Formats: sequence, C-alpha cells, structure tokens
Amino acid sequence: MATERPALSLSSTVLGAPDAQELAAFYQRLLGWNTRTDEPGWVVLGPPDGGAGLSFQTEDRYTRPTWPEEPDHQQMMMHLDLAVDDLRAAVDFALSLGADLAGYQPQDDVRVCLDPAGHPFCLFLQ
Repeated sequence: MATERPALSLSSTVLGAPDAQELAAFYQRLLGWNTRTDEPGWVVLGPPDGGAGLSFQTEDRYTRPTWPEEPDHQQMMMHLDLAVDDLRAAVDFALSLGADLAGYQPQDDVRVCLDPAGHPFCLFLQ
C-alpha cells in the first residue's frame, strides 16, 4: 500500500458519444476552445489559456442518458457546470448551436441543457 500520493493532475474529462467529432464540434463552438487532438473516434479540446480540457470518444454502443433520471433508463454519469455572465444569452447561444433545453429545471437560477448526445450541462450565473 502506497503511503505517499504520487504526482497526479487532471488533464481532461472524457465524454462518450455516438460521434466524437460531432460532439467535440458542438463544445468547440460553445466554449470557444482550441482543438488539441483530432483523430478518428477521439478529439481533445483545451481552453486557450491552458489547463484541463474536454475529450470526446466515439462509443459504438453509446446510450443517450435520460434527464431527469428514470428507472430502467441510462442515467447520466456526470454533467458539466458552466458559469455565465448572462443566463438568457447563454441559453439562447447554446440552443442556437444544437443544444436542447431540458424539460425539467430544478432551480430558477440555473438552466439545464442537453448537448447533441444528450449529456446534461448546467448554465449558471457566476
């Protein structure tokens, strides 16, 4: 059993999708991030100022998650929280890029959207 923590750092969060390139293109437009890697079935985006990025992996057996959760349906495994300075404008922008506004909104000051692969992401005022 290790007694000291080895050097670890988060380099990326990976989202599965039916088409990695398609989902990465959505987030590239939404966030304005740069493409670091673009290979068949694998894309890595990163913020212009550096730091951890988002990766996208094609999964042949991808199952779209259900939001809100329902018994016997694929549950979301994670979601992204995105801070915004204008909630209405951010929602409108995300929708213009292909996101959907979730039918269930649990909070008045947060908007849950679904990316083209069905992953929920939350927009909230910073």
